[in-house]
Amino acid sequence: MNLPDSLLPMPWTVTAHLLYGLVLAVALWRAPWKRLGEAPLLHVYLGTTVAVLVLWQLQAGVLPGLNFHILGAALFTLMFGWPLAMVASSLVLLAVTTAGAGGWQAYSINALLMGVLPATVSWLVYRAVYRWLPRHLFVYIFACGYFGAALAMAATGLVSAGVFALSGVYPLEELLQHYLPYYLLMVFPEAILTGSFVALLAVYRPEWIWTYDEAATLRR
Repeated sequence: MNLPDSLLPMPWTVTAHLLYGLVLAVALWRAPWKRLGEAPLLHVYLGTTVAVLVLWQLQAGVLPGLNFHILGAALFTLMFGWPLAMVASSLVLLAVTTAGAGGWQAYSINALLMGVLPATVSWLVYRAVYRWLPRHLFVYIFACGYFGAALAMAATGLVSAGVFALSGVYPLEELLQHYLPYYLLMVFPEAILTGSFVALLAVYRPEWIWTYDEAATLRR
């Protein structure tokens, strides 16, 4: 979305700052920093962050705040877990905002919509798959990689539209006509990109994707 400043009313912006600050504090506290420091995982983490930053530059839009791009939050979550996905998304958004593609006042709401929300949805899908479905490589790839990323992207679009409508930024009719139909098309490239990378990593570099338990899967 990359919302500019002053698009949302001040109460929404202040609430977003408080909520995002709480989420980021929890993420920083729970992040496995010691494991991340092991070579070459830190380089993989930083490289993935830069790659997602490049993907965020490939965007299109129709109105201020109504733009479309790959999120990569589901990929971050499956590779490094929820806490480090929060940190990586924050770093990507920091770089994007510094470059002028978003507003500093809207940083927190952007982080909630493009980082916290899709990463949380992806993490919940992963936990549900881990608990209720068989430990199988194809189940992990399709349920967590493809379906989880698609659901995360769809949830981001729907919640964003709800925020715009409830805050009075754009009327619901305009969102239904000029935003949601195009945004939901982004579900497919997000799912394909995430699922494909998850499949490659699970096969060739399983140590780079922390949510994939290779030993348990192969035993079964």
